[in-house]
Amino acid sequence: MYRMTVTYHHPADPEKFLRHYREVHAPLAAKLPGLRAYEWAVAESPDGSTPRHFMVATLDWDTQEEALAALGSPEGEAGTADMANFTTPDAFELVFGEVTKTV
Repeated sequence: MYRMTVTYHHPADPEKFLRHYREVHAPLAAKLPGLRAYEWAVAESPDGSTPRHFMVATLDWDTQEEALAALGSPEGEAGTADMANFTTPDAFELVFGEVTKTV
């Protein structure tokens, strides 16, 4: 399995960010071709302190080739274009990699 992880920094307006993410961005991302799993969560810390990231999203495909094709598809381009509607290029990070399951 091949995974894209997106970590979002804390936005200036968390409610506005979450509203757009839930109502617009998540539905766009869910339409990516070949997507096997898509999960996202607002970050929390066990001790109640502010976590480093505001939100983390993971998207899984069977292969790297499928992930790259999905991101280059019309659906992927729509999701990429939508990023400017709720975040800035310096406010998120993308990590890609082959997933190794231990358990």
